[in-house]
Amino acid sequence: MRALSCVLALSVVAGCGGGQRETTSVRYAVGPISNACNASERRASNPSLCGCIQAAANVELSSSDQSRAVAFYRDPHSAQEVRQSDRKRDEDFWKRYSAYVDRSERMCKGL
Repeated sequence: MRALSCVLALSVVAGCGGGQRETTSVRYAVGPISNACNASERRASNPSLCGCIQAAANVELSSSDQSRAVAFYRDPHSAQEVRQSDRKRDEDFWKRYSAYVDRSERMCKGL
């Protein structure tokens, strides 16, 4: 009888939760990139999008990388110069920056 009670209790607990309910969460953060994004005159920028982009930057970029990326909002051509640079420092930064762009596109789609 006790074994049957344990099996019954276990099956009830196993049936609780763990469903396939889909949840989405949008991350939001404040920092140098979100500030530059909000200050930019781009039509698509809004506080939710800029905060999400900052959250992606916090995952992929160091604080010095973020400071460097802020310059791209003021001078988009400088991004092209870094991308085409042959300097190892710029190449390494561009790899990290590309990972940040990929993550922000995935995280912030639809904002």
